[in-house]
Amino acid sequence: MLKQFLNLKLSQKLSPQQIQLMKLIQLPTQAFEQRLIEEMNENPALEAGTEEEENYEKDEFDNDDANDEFDDYDDTESEDTSDINIDEYLSSDETPDYKTQANNYSDDDEERESPLVAPISFHQDLINQLNTFILNDDEREIAEFLVGSIDDMGYIRRSIPDMVDDMAFTQGIYTDEKTVERMLNVIHELEPSGVGARDLQECLLLQLKHKTPTEYVALATDIIENQFDAFSKKHYDKLLQKYNVSNEQLKKAIHEIEKLNPKPGGSFTGSNKITEHVVPDFAIRIVDDELVLTLNGRNAPSLHVSKDYQEMMQTYKSSRDKSNAQKDAVQFIKQKLDSAKWFIDAIKQRQETLYVTMNAIMHYQREYFLEGDETKLKPMILKDIADMVGLDISTISRVANSKYVETPYGTKLIKEFFSESMTNDQGEEVSTLEIKKILQNVIEDEDKQKPLPDDQLAEILKEKGYPIARRTIAKYREQLDIPVARMRKKM
Repeated sequence: MLKQFLNLKLSQKLSPQQIQLMKLIQLPTQAFEQRLIEEMNENPALEAGTEEEENYEKDEFDNDDANDEFDDYDDTESEDTSDINIDEYLSSDETPDYKTQANNYSDDDEERESPLVAPISFHQDLINQLNTFILNDDEREIAEFLVGSIDDMGYIRRSIPDMVDDMAFTQGIYTDEKTVERMLNVIHELEPSGVGARDLQECLLLQLKHKTPTEYVALATDIIENQFDAFSKKHYDKLLQKYNVSNEQLKKAIHEIEKLNPKPGGSFTGSNKITEHVVPDFAIRIVDDELVLTLNGRNAPSLHVSKDYQEMMQTYKSSRDKSNAQKDAVQFIKQKLDSAKWFIDAIKQRQETLYVTMNAIMHYQREYFLEGDETKLKPMILKDIADMVGLDISTISRVANSKYVETPYGTKLIKEFFSESMTNDQGEEVSTLEIKKILQNVIEDEDKQKPLPDDQLAEILKEKGYPIARRTIAKYREQLDIPVARMRKKM
């Protein structure tokens, strides 16, 4: 049996405008600029720059309810054009807000473009070197296939039988393992030295082979060829006993190995890899012992609503006989104008959100930004900043995760300023970043011939007033990308 009844319930929904604003806030500068371009391409009513005779009032950016900037968006397709207030989309003679606002942002919006070059790629350089060898057609095809199998680090990560099968099935090149091995030896003669190696051991041996023969190069070659496992695990006592040499002799042999390049392909100067440039979203400077924060000007573009579209609305208003085609056109124009007005407002909100969030972080970490000493960083979590600025934690997270700030001490990722707190022996709350910095300093100052294990590091930090367990030391050491004591040992 079917029944009808009323049910009242409260639910929280995000309007499409709120979702779009959150996405805008999350974008870093370069992605934000790309989003601007996309929006202007999609919406012809939105234009960049300021127009001298543009007179678009700020009131036209406001919704009917001034306290709710993100009311649910109405379906304009079903709206009757007779209900459209054309005057809301037309300008008066007053000067618009954007012409009287002070654009207090940094001048980082200046375009700085590096000249472009067309370098020879790593693999093309190897092919060019092959031209200096006397090879028949079959050998050249095999050699070029081997070059194509070299990765960006300079290694061939495949076995010879696999490459023999691959050449037969994909290239129609029928050969044997002996011929491929002979061509691989040709590849090993190319520069940079070590290219075409199948593992690190072979890579180091190839580079030692090209060095001028000396007593220490010979010892280094023997160590890599016959005692590679002991060397990689830094069992220097076993090497001293095996070769019956002095500490100084072993030290010089190891020094020869340390000068080698474990990634020969990575050192190729002609590499045309795209380098990602970090564009700071903020800049913090010290002026008269005070911190000054500016938002990158590239985050504050000048946008306005197209004057042409306003004139279309004026034409529609002044026309006496309004055809169905005109009504359809004005409906389209209204939709584009609404979208343009909202997008301009969203950008303003984005600027305000970024600025107030970074301003709160700057004042919270004032001591660090004034001195640059990482031990001055205070414990700070997202909720601390959210409470200061009155925004949601998720909004603070969006700002912090993908934004960079230029400081007198380098360009930093904002989320790196956030850290949990720990209590020292005096009962004070200290940042885990401070503890990591002290741990790093202790390891840098240790005797590299007798590096400190984690339990001794824990004792040292305890003496400094930071009672931390050994397993916590190990966790912090791994986060700092510092190896265990045995791997830090030097002769």
